[in-house]
Amino acid sequence: MSTDAPRRVEVYPGREAVVEFDPDLTFECVEDCTWCCHHGVLLYDEDLIELARRANLAETTTDFRGEKFVRRERKDREGHVADDGHACAFLREDGLCSLHLEEDWKPTRCSVFPLGVRLEDGDLHVDVRDSAHDHCEGLGVSDRRVIDNLDAFLPELLWELENPDSDRAL
Repeated sequence: MSTDAPRRVEVYPGREAVVEFDPDLTFECVEDCTWCCHHGVLLYDEDLIELARRANLAETTTDFRGEKFVRRERKDREGHVADDGHACAFLREDGLCSLHLEEDWKPTRCSVFPLGVRLEDGDLHVDVRDSAHDHCEGLGVSDRRVIDNLDAFLPELLWELENPDSDRAL
């Protein structure tokens, strides 16, 4: 968290987020990083419905602790995988997401990355994930200020969820 006091930012009409990161933070996905795709992606109910329109849920999702996640699968390659050789079922060999490229859609949790969200006292709080500081190559490499583009990172669905906590992982 930055040393500056958190600030409220209206992301959508009537939808504010409590921002707990440096307002000068910039982010842009960089080619060949794919670090965010090495983990299971939690699917909120609306995401599950959307994914069912685009893919076979039995082949691409898994249950963990009562929640649905995009399946991590072993990839037969050395690049664009985690240390255990696994990555998101939708991560192609070229390091691009088939859902984003071919379907022009991505799950809410993918939009949020590298930010972390949590609900506290009825407010949606947003910060940078601790792990992103160590692994995400897109932080601080562009002129795209995150605070000016919060609607691209925070789908409106997050305000409707009982638990949008982004620390839940596969």
